Amino acid sequence: MSTQESPRMLDGIRVIDCSVAMAGPFAAQRLGDLGADVIKVEPTSGEWQRHAAAGGVPGNRINVSFLSLNRNKRSLAIDLKSDAAADVMRRLIESSDIFLQNYRPGVAARLGLDYDTVRAINPRIIYVSISGYGDDGPYVNWPGQDLLLQALSGAMFSSGREGEPPRAAGQFLVDSITANTAFEGALVALFHRERTGEGQCVKVNMLDVITSQQMQELSVFTVGGVKQQRGKEPNAHVYIRAPYGTFETSDGYIALAFAHLPDLGRTIGEPSFVEMVDEVHGWTHRDELFAKTAARLVNKTSAEWLAAFADVGIWSAPVYTYEDLVDDPQIKHNGSFVEYEHPTEGHIKTPGFPYTFSAGNPAVRMGAPVVGQHTTEILAELGIPGAEINELMTSGVIVEEHV
Repeated sequence: MSTQESPRMLDGIRVIDCSVAMAGPFAAQRLGDLGADVIKVEPTSGEWQRHAAAGGVPGNRINVSFLSLNRNKRSLAIDLKSDAAADVMRRLIESSDIFLQNYRPGVAARLGLDYDTVRAINPRIIYVSISGYGDDGPYVNWPGQDLLLQALSGAMFSSGREGEPPRAAGQFLVDSITANTAFEGALVALFHRERTGEGQCVKVNMLDVITSQQMQELSVFTVGGVKQQRGKEPNAHVYIRAPYGTFETSDGYIALAFAHLPDLGRTIGEPSFVEMVDEVHGWTHRDELFAKTAARLVNKTSAEWLAAFADVGIWSAPVYTYEDLVDDPQIKHNGSFVEYEHPTEGHIKTPGFPYTFSAGNPAVRMGAPVVGQHTTEILAELGIPGAEINELMTSGVIVEEHV
């Protein structure tokens, strides 16, 4: 666990995290990494993600999914449907700067946690609302799930072979981009508040996020009129000239991008490429270029090809597994992973932070909490007397697990 003492960018900022699953919790974690006091408000039974482990990794008391998305947070476990919870939440909202939620449509209002209600309690608060498709419209009640959004966005048709099913990304791509967009929106609104004193509502929906992420690709279609047309070979992108993608070698795979065709031809021993023009034949002979390149590259090792391509300035890289990635020298040099001791899960090694600053760098101050680990602590900070906290605990409105 880090013992860094220097002030962090968001020291003194309190965040209420009422979100579940990935996009919201990941955004809130980003704020916590920068020093914000993030209070995760979750049901007394624990947030849904505690009970759904990606990869089937259950952990001891905290599964890997929850562990990875909820560091630098304190847990307040409370039954928001109870009448007694309203006073707790009012006090918490009064003392907070950012409120983040990704409830299903209508849930926030039923809980008395919609923007108008929260703003009436604290006009300076930044209210970040994440949804699948927006607050209204024909898809408002559709599930905002990552794979479904990848499918709906058109992104899947930008790679792969003609006639084969479009393939999804191997990560929760839409969730991740949505998280970073919500994080960005919260920071911009916070900056605006510091200049004007005004809070506001920031709305982020996953459909618009993944649509805007395809700025270049969609503009090729909407401005240039060029449709997505996949070929018989698995070129990695429909709007990039061949050969562009991953290729098998004698002992693994490498990625190849934007090769100058004459140089490529001379390097791999394919004479038909030597007289070709990149921005002409790279489009008109896409399948041929890909197939001939693939046929040549299987004859040598990845290391041999990477060295040969480096000698002539052809862009290439090894295709890593996660096992390869964690041992990569640049990853180690950058300190891309952080390691710390968790009180219930033991030694943790996990991806760190995507940014550095000249002062106040992010740090792991605490690992993901068990359910309601900080409930009593948080309520005491809100000025709720010990007798009242005990009454709430006895009645089941709040819970607190200990490590």
